[in-house]
Amino acid sequence: MTFKDLNITESILKAIQEKGYTVPTPIQEKAIPAALAGHDVLGCAQTGTGKTASFAIPIIQRIVLEKESGKRKGIQALILTPTRELALQISECIQDYAKNTRIRHGVIFGGVNQHPQMDMLRKGIDILVATPGRLLDLMNQGYIHLSTVRYFVLDEADRMLDMGFIHDIKRILPNLPKDKQTLFFSATMPDTLVSLMNSLLKNPVKISVTPKSSTVSAIEQTVYFVEKKEKSQLLISILQESKGQSVLVFSRTKHNADKIVKVLGKAGIGSQAIHGNKSQAARQLALNNFKSGKTRVMIATDIASRGIDISELPLVINYDLPDVPETYVHRIGRTGRAGNAGTALSFCSQEERKLINDIQKLTGKRLNRAEISLRKE
Repeated sequence: MTFKDLNITESILKAIQEKGYTVPTPIQEKAIPAALAGHDVLGCAQTGTGKTASFAIPIIQRIVLEKESGKRKGIQALILTPTRELALQISECIQDYAKNTRIRHGVIFGGVNQHPQMDMLRKGIDILVATPGRLLDLMNQGYIHLSTVRYFVLDEADRMLDMGFIHDIKRILPNLPKDKQTLFFSATMPDTLVSLMNSLLKNPVKISVTPKSSTVSAIEQTVYFVEKKEKSQLLISILQESKGQSVLVFSRTKHNADKIVKVLGKAGIGSQAIHGNKSQAARQLALNNFKSGKTRVMIATDIASRGIDISELPLVINYDLPDVPETYVHRIGRTGRAGNAGTALSFCSQEERKLINDIQKLTGKRLNRAEISLRKE
């Protein structure tokens, strides 16, 4: 099957072909026709499987056709996503898909001056990509009204839950019209999401391209049992052996991410950290450097990592294990994307043993165990 077989209009088809899209991914193949037909969609798929195109393409197409048949005013589509990086990534995709149309879109998120975003809203847009906090803020100030929204997307729903955005979402929902199409996407589907999902969706088309909470089969997963004080030496050793490879390293805290950068610097290994304490400009620069290969090693916290979308990222390292096992699925989903193989290494100290057990219970997969031999200084 090709994108042409999905009844996508010529203007959008031309744009996605210019991006190099030829064959739709499994989730795109199922979600795009369902969304174009006006159905609510429940999509459960790993990161890197093409979820953004699954909701963006049909929304753009439906709005284009509606604008041709009669003018509609106000925001037509709201796409809610948990982080600034992911919001920017979705906005860039919409820009690419809609470049041959007259669709106007905008993106809003916190951590930056709101005035340019207010100016953009005053000029009028059809599609709004937003993070929950800034959306609520501008709604409360009277700059955003959602009464005209016909399409609502909740992206990375499980991540919204992990980051504590569930209360913000519940404050936003009453401002949306009851008569709307809802597209609900998540990499995992924990039980805590079920009630929210049921309240939002009406007879949805359910699409699951991987089993619940499964991890990408192409990813080789290995755990190193190591003392906490030996983690930095192990990391240096692995990075020295993986010369030339792009490596994403996860830290549980912002402070530790900065500390890891300093330790690596002393060992002659250049790296950059990305986390919530960095300015938006600094975060975007670090992301661009990593994507372009200028920076080989990126140290990230979970909140900041969601905008890191690199099709060929061979290695992910869990320097600290996540407290929530579902987060492990998100982390290792940064590698093994678009059908490529990937490797995920996890460092487990004595205090983290229970976390490894929780991860293995969730994924139903026993991690490979690696023997280490660190030189004592």
